[in-house]
Amino acid sequence: MIKGHRIERKISVDKFLDIIKSYTEEQIITTEHTFFRLNEEERKIFKESVLKEYLTSKVPILVGIQYNLNYAVFYDYDKQKALRIIIDIKPDKIKIVTFYLPEKSEMPRI
Repeated sequence: MIKGHRIERKISVDKFLDIIKSYTEEQIITTEHTFFRLNEEERKIFKESVLKEYLTSKVPILVGIQYNLNYAVFYDYDKQKALRIIIDIKPDKIKIVTFYLPEKSEMPRI
């Protein structure tokens, strides 16, 4: 893994929720890069609206700030997998950089 993508420090879930609560769903945006890792089946499941719903209404299980200053936000997805959403928080918007479904056993221990 590239150092910039590794988590430098953990932040509390409460602090993260406090940071993002002031953003509206319209201020959360995706890019072409957001969905580039997905196969056709995953593209049917993971729409922009699903990712926004996680960010606006679900409580993460782990939040860290990566060396590249993006946030890595982990949500409980199913028994074996977590949903890792990488976001770039700007003063006026939150950009969803990318996301994927690592095994829970592969979650960082920070």
